[in-house]
Amino acid sequence: MGQSIRRASRTCSLVLLLAHAARAQLVGAAASAEQMRSGTEEIRARLERIVPDLMKDGDVPGLSIALVRGGALVWHRGFGVKNAKTLEPVTEETVFEAASLGKPVFAYAVMKLVDARKLDLDTPLNHYLPGNYEVGADPRLDRMTARRVLSHTTGLPNWRSGALTIHFNPGERFSYSGEGYVYLSRVVERITGETINAFMTRTVFEPLGMKSSSYEWRDSYTASKTSYHNTRGEPITRNNASPGNVAATLHTTALDYGRFLVAMLNGVGLTGIAADLMLTPAVSVREGGATTIERPEAKPFPNVQWALGWGIQTTEDGPSLFHWGNNGDAKAYVVARRKEKAGVVIFANSVYGLSIVPEIVAEAIGGAQPGLAWLRVESYQSPARLFFKSLLARGSSSTLNEYREWRKGRPTSDLIDENQMNRFGLDLLRMGRVKDAIEVLEQNASEHPESFNVYDSLGEAYAVNGDRALAIKNYERSLELNPNNRGGIEALRRLREKN
Repeated sequence: MGQSIRRASRTCSLVLLLAHAARAQLVGAAASAEQMRSGTEEIRARLERIVPDLMKDGDVPGLSIALVRGGALVWHRGFGVKNAKTLEPVTEETVFEAASLGKPVFAYAVMKLVDARKLDLDTPLNHYLPGNYEVGADPRLDRMTARRVLSHTTGLPNWRSGALTIHFNPGERFSYSGEGYVYLSRVVERITGETINAFMTRTVFEPLGMKSSSYEWRDSYTASKTSYHNTRGEPITRNNASPGNVAATLHTTALDYGRFLVAMLNGVGLTGIAADLMLTPAVSVREGGATTIERPEAKPFPNVQWALGWGIQTTEDGPSLFHWGNNGDAKAYVVARRKEKAGVVIFANSVYGLSIVPEIVAEAIGGAQPGLAWLRVESYQSPARLFFKSLLARGSSSTLNEYREWRKGRPTSDLIDENQMNRFGLDLLRMGRVKDAIEVLEQNASEHPESFNVYDSLGEAYAVNGDRALAIKNYERSLELNPNNRGGIEALRRLREKN
């Protein structure tokens, strides 16, 4: 299963690959903490050996790692390429989007304000920033505090869709929220009189030697930043000139973030009380993923809690801090055990970047990783990934025939779901493999006949193929199921207007 689909497809059928996929996802989980006690050189050598193969099998063009042991940054390296077309290599200076890994860095800066007694963790934020912020006259804003923002218990959504709304009483339960962090950053700007990036540069980046780090775009990033790669492996260059957002726009290197992790593990820049608070569990996370706005009855997830800025996972090896980053086609992950002051930072430039993280973490520090289980990280060897690889290598007809046999009698949880199948079909369509796309989308429609979205996608594929009558028929079916499908309404109008 460590082989790529191109090699494996010559000797194994899709059915055989899928049959072993569930077991393959367990690779790395059984690694013990004994690995971490081996020498740094051994770990470095193993990572240098396995990472290129993982990247190839996982469709990750570029990756950067920093390794921390004994409270010191002992190794960092770039692997692969910044851009799959230009083949420019990733180096130690390559800048990545840290995405949500910017949140713990901001939390650290907030705790410095707490240490300086310029901010109180439990004073309502509207005491510092008077007014209703952006939620209107909701009295629950009076219960919004820095502690609740940092522990994701504000009741705010991750990101708004329309007007910003408080969904449950602050402090009631966990639900991951970027909006909460943005609110707190506005409070910090009001307290300090600085833009958030200027404040972060002065209080964190400069003291810790994080020379390549910024929440705002720098002209130098044009040359140093990596491109990103979508599900089709296409490179995308993104120059984000928008205002700094502490929850999403941190640009940095693995080396810089490794320096921050070292400071965090050693308590540099904070009082002992503040450093402890950042790593003391405050609330249990919930099953089913990070955002629970629509799932108030979700049960606590075992062995994973949230502190002030960090996730905390507890295993037989003791507690460890962790966080992930996901800007779609930019992925990141960090995990470290405080007792041994050992951890790893990983940045990847692919939508599939997290899929190889479990194996890298297993080699870098070992031990169980309930945080990754809670995040439901999809392995590069999952049935869905193997299915798509087979589509690319062998075409849709033989792949779908084998999949139909394989799926018989299997529980729904084992099967490729509607959204995955739809994405595969649209990816094939974007790649110009129209016939394959139609076959995959027809399969999806047969499995999910009451979903408006599958008919919308199938209508699009038929339209691209020049089958106007079939395109109209599928768009009409989509609108029967969802009359408010605006994209379908517009597509159908254009088709009917054609001569």
